[in-house]
Amino acid sequence: MASIRSREGKLFFDFYYRKKRCRELTLLSSTPSNQKKLAQVLRKIEAEIALGTFVYSKYFPNSPRVAEFEEMDRISKRKAGKGQLFSEFVAIWYEEVKIGWRDSYDQTVVKILNGRIMETFGDMDVSEITKADLLQFRARLGEEPGRNGKKMSPSHINRHMYLMRMILREAADRFDFNTPFKGIKALRNNKPDIHPFNLEEVNKIINGVDPWYRYYYTVRFLTGMRTGEIDGLKWKYVDFDNRLIKVRESLVKNKQTYTKNDFSQRDIEMSSTVFTALQEQFKRSGHLDYVFVNSRGDHFNYHNISRRIWHPLLKELGLERRNPYQTRHTAATLWLGAGENPAWIAKQMGHSTTEMLFRVYARYVPNLTRKDGSAMEKLISGSVVVNSIDDDLNTNPYQDKYADQIDSGLDESHDESFWGQLLNSESSELGGEL
Repeated sequence: MASIRSREGKLFFDFYYRKKRCRELTLLSSTPSNQKKLAQVLRKIEAEIALGTFVYSKYFPNSPRVAEFEEMDRISKRKAGKGQLFSEFVAIWYEEVKIGWRDSYDQTVVKILNGRIMETFGDMDVSEITKADLLQFRARLGEEPGRNGKKMSPSHINRHMYLMRMILREAADRFDFNTPFKGIKALRNNKPDIHPFNLEEVNKIINGVDPWYRYYYTVRFLTGMRTGEIDGLKWKYVDFDNRLIKVRESLVKNKQTYTKNDFSQRDIEMSSTVFTALQEQFKRSGHLDYVFVNSRGDHFNYHNISRRIWHPLLKELGLERRNPYQTRHTAATLWLGAGENPAWIAKQMGHSTTEMLFRVYARYVPNLTRKDGSAMEKLISGSVVVNSIDDDLNTNPYQDKYADQIDSGLDESHDESFWGQLLNSESSELGGEL
């Protein structure tokens, strides 16, 4: 129990704080008056301890025990998520989760974290970051310049916010506080720039490029392979016997790694043009690991090829500037325009479903096919035969039933109810709606 005691004529406090006995000497002499004054102070200390608001240094600033209790405060705050800096928590979180990331994703995360995120939140307590802080941060990102001096894109802003969401969600789970991300939605992304080439342009590019790269672009345009997939393609994954390209790896930032996702692991069926192109390419590089190589026998470098070959070629041919990924979009639209099965196309492309095809590529199909119903005309012309009305007039099962009504209604053709009844009646006999 707390009390005021005396030692060598001086009064001192004797009490317990955080299960530790504390004795703090005063300079007051041991008199009834002084004992009464210190007893009032002691009652106030006990009340603050009970309320959890007691600060040791407030009453005993020169005590050697101040440092001890302040360290205990820091430890308890960190256990509760209070007092731990955002930067400290991120360091712990990063080491725990990075094991599941690809190298390229790891590098992207580190770059984003060490940039504006740490500049803004690094010195803040992780549990004290508010929704207002996050919204203000997002607003500032929207005003800051991105690449080429333009404002940062919504997708890049969302990457920053997505990382913050993951970090704060984990912190909230560990330290039992509500995540400030409640109600914050991702910004609407602009639709991706899908601008495929038509067949005439494909021919121009394949036949206009330096012969060393001709088979490379032939395969790109006619298989829909991603840049990392074709740049990282090895001969051991080219099955000439079954005419298959086995996509098993991808080249990302000059490192051979797993494909984009599990669905990207696929077998692409070769067309005759692709088969021939790869056979010719085998004569060049069949003794090496990689299918498409430079003059030194190394795999292609995406940035080098784009800068030295792709973009200069488009300019020379008078074609609109587009990124090389449009070769993949071109394959999808050509397949769709040719009437290939969407499920087969999705498999070739490495999509889990056909949803992506119809959502992204379908609007380009009319540019590749006629829009006058000729496809349906070709389908039904040899299969559906419509007999002459004169030939079947006497065998029409509906003739007797409706002859009288039709004759009597010839002068009432404007009567919509009559024709509605007629069609509904015929529909019911046919077993469905017309």
